[in-house]
Amino acid sequence: MNELKKLDMVYEGKAKRVYKTNEADTYIVSYKDDATAFNGEKKGTILNKGVVNNKMSAVLFKLLEELGIETHFLGLINDREMVVKAVKILPLEVIVRNIAAGSLAKRLGLMEGIELKSTVLELCYKNDALGDPLINEDHAIAIGLATPKELESIKQQALKINEILQLYFAEKSLRLVDFKLEFGLYQDRVILADEISPDTCRLWDMHTNEKLDKDRFRRDLGGVEEAYLEVLNRLTKGQEE
Repeated sequence: MNELKKLDMVYEGKAKRVYKTNEADTYIVSYKDDATAFNGEKKGTILNKGVVNNKMSAVLFKLLEELGIETHFLGLINDREMVVKAVKILPLEVIVRNIAAGSLAKRLGLMEGIELKSTVLELCYKNDALGDPLINEDHAIAIGLATPKELESIKQQALKINEILQLYFAEKSLRLVDFKLEFGLYQDRVILADEISPDTCRLWDMHTNEKLDKDRFRRDLGGVEEAYLEVLNRLTKGQEE
């Protein structure tokens, strides 16, 4: 990046700050150690979470780019910051589920850990005031959250991302239980944005089913920092810094 300068903050979320830069169509994302759960009802700090999420997202965005998924990622600046394309985030959370866990298990009365017969895609309206309610495609189109064409692109990309990440995590002895994605518009294209990290993925050890993700924070299981670092170490083992 050529003399990139961080300018005004344009957005602050639960886990990240986003800044304008002196380059058009380019933002800087800075990852925080703040942790929240249950729509902000539980708050805390996970030491070096920002570092883990920044580095892990970079690894996975690069992998996805190599395999045909366009992302907002442009490059790492330092341990906590990355340069990204300035996308307009669509107000949808896309949840991809392979194994029953969390709210799905509770909502449908399923035993946590049961493998689903097919991948489930869920949509949530990204709205903190409403608690990010579950919606369907008709809702999304009817209230203007996305067009039918955009939703079709999101679905196709989400399923391809799931295939790629399941195989990749399995190579690291990790089971991809479920995960959340966010997409944005960039030059009229729908591309992957946000992050992919232990904040947004449920990852279980393939041999022991030990939880190595944000559920350790949600459920007061302890060893939160260690779990996040374990995931990052598995993903970066053998890579050059």
